[in-house]
Amino acid sequence: MSSGGEEGKTSWPEVVGMSVEKAKKVILKDMPDADIVVVPVGTPVTMDFRPNRVRIFVDTVAGTPTIG
Repeated sequence: MSSGGEEGKTSWPEVVGMSVEKAKKVILKDMPDADIVVVPVGTPVTMDFRPNRVRIFVDTVAGTPTIG
C-alpha cells in the first residue's frame, strides 16, 4: 500500500497539449526528483531504463522561424 500521493506514477497523460514549462511543473509536483528531458518527436533515444527520467516529446513549432 502506498503512503499517499501519486507514488508509483509512470505517465502523465493530463499534460498533453500543455506548454513544456507547465508540463514540467505538473510532473515535478508528482515526482520532485524527476530528471525531465525534452526531446523532439522522432529523435532516437536510448532504451536504458532510469526510474527518475521522464521524457517530454514535443512536435510543435511555437513561433515563426526567421533568419538572422
